[in-house]
Amino acid sequence: MRPFWIALAAGLIGASPQELKDRSPVDLALSADGHWALTANSTSDSAALVDLVEGKVAAAIPVGKRPFAVAWRDGTAVVTNFLDESITLLDVAPPRLTTVATLHVGYQPRGVAIVRDRAFIALSGEDAVVAVDLKGRKVVGRVAVGVEPWHIAATPDGSRLVVGNTRSQDVTLLETATLKVVRTVPVNGRNLRHIAISPDGAWAYVPQIIDGLGPTTVPSIEQGKVLENRLARVPLTTDGPREAMALDARGFASGDLDGVAVSPDGQTIALSVSGTRTLTLLHFPLPFAVSPKDHMTEELRKDPEHYRRVLGVRGRPLGIAFLPDGKRIVVANALLNSLQLVDVEKGEVTGSIPLGGPPEPVTLERKGEAIFHDAYRGWHEWFSCATCHVDGHENGGMYDTFNDGKYGNPKRVLSLRGVAKTGPWTWHGRQSNLGQSVQGSFTRTMGRGQALPDDLKAILAYLETIDFVPPPQASKTDAVKRGEAVFKAKECASCHAPPLYMDRETYVVGLEAPDDVFKGFNPPSLRGVGRRAPYLHDGRAKTLEEVLQQHHTPEKLSGKPALAPEELSDLVAFLKSL
Repeated sequence: MRPFWIALAAGLIGASPQELKDRSPVDLALSADGHWALTANSTSDSAALVDLVEGKVAAAIPVGKRPFAVAWRDGTAVVTNFLDESITLLDVAPPRLTTVATLHVGYQPRGVAIVRDRAFIALSGEDAVVAVDLKGRKVVGRVAVGVEPWHIAATPDGSRLVVGNTRSQDVTLLETATLKVVRTVPVNGRNLRHIAISPDGAWAYVPQIIDGLGPTTVPSIEQGKVLENRLARVPLTTDGPREAMALDARGFASGDLDGVAVSPDGQTIALSVSGTRTLTLLHFPLPFAVSPKDHMTEELRKDPEHYRRVLGVRGRPLGIAFLPDGKRIVVANALLNSLQLVDVEKGEVTGSIPLGGPPEPVTLERKGEAIFHDAYRGWHEWFSCATCHVDGHENGGMYDTFNDGKYGNPKRVLSLRGVAKTGPWTWHGRQSNLGQSVQGSFTRTMGRGQALPDDLKAILAYLETIDFVPPPQASKTDAVKRGEAVFKAKECASCHAPPLYMDRETYVVGLEAPDDVFKGFNPPSLRGVGRRAPYLHDGRAKTLEEVLQQHHTPEKLSGKPALAPEELSDLVAFLKSL
């Protein structure tokens, strides 16, 4: 029998470009009877209708750019298109899948939920949720929520919506009928991902991480002082606080939790642990608490009746769902271009349905993507590169790395969008070689040994593919034009020169600490700066207005007159348009 990779290579010879294209399913929705699954395929800009009984794709159609989430109710489905500011409405009549319409909804749409004849979309780029009339095919409501909402879920009776806001580290509860905010619940953690509601509507479950601000040394990582991986739950029928439970054990952690699902009987919670390429199965009773322990107890870890890890998943498991009988779980595996079926009782993968594209990473860029999302590259699987650099961007956190030559001063995570074009790297611009900078992240920040030469080439190839996201379509306004003129008049471009709005030099700007090992800062790119709060290396500024009025004033940096109120407003509008 030929080795797998030889067989794979042989099978791909002569394949068409479409057959070679990765699908990368990131989310899924199931039919009520569990016969069908509908997937959002991120890298092929498509949706696929999958026959779970026959084990094959029944139909696949194009949607918008970078589909992120999918919801399906009766014969209607909605796919959100992150880079298009749109949603795609689909008519689903298995085995047929038909495009009905594409609607503009707002900047950076992510999560979606359907309640009766309306779809509710989380706009992560606008800190809002919009309601869409599916029959009238138009936006009919809007409400402000927390900062950078990702996923959204509806209670079983459809009366409320639960929105996870990853940057403001809270959950917003909304009335479905009115879009009125019922309350906002702090969850004290970031990287909020999929949301699952218990069948009785009492709890919303959401994965999260907790920042520790400890130095990224092995002892600190092992003690959970850098970050912790937890499952939080928010009460929906009372006004109580959020509760949580630790999912990291000494010796191995649960890096990059993503998908979450609750069994139909409400007794089992399933989690996709994308960084460790596993699933976690939790069975009640479970140790949720307002002040949970930093580590999972040894009693729970060794109790297969209440805690199990499903190995053999591999790839990058993301969205998951229980089949109606509660005996199996369907997994969207992005890196394997497939759906997987997991037997709950056996705790093992029992089947895989290919969606098209290579069944394993083939290109250098795709292999680098796998490394980037691999928590095994970090000490005892606590985190991966993607934990802090979510979507190749940044998660709003501050971490005490050694990039500035010492520990003791946590710094804001820098975005990796456009990273291959924006050297030198780190806040102080001390790294002029991207490969060396990445290698330092593996050895110091991740706590493991050096990356092998081939692995380093792969991850650098992947970093080359991470580009800036398009600015908001609605950013071409008179205020933006005036703000651009202010930007030029105040000589902001002397350190942030277009088109990347950055500089390759290092400047002393008055934000330096007396004990800084490296003096001065390298101006990072302003592309996408409107979605990077808090600001500056130590996160001291919460808004762009605060940056421009207190820390980076024209009179301090360029000797130009202070910003008048109208100039400040216009300049902020311009910066948010980049």
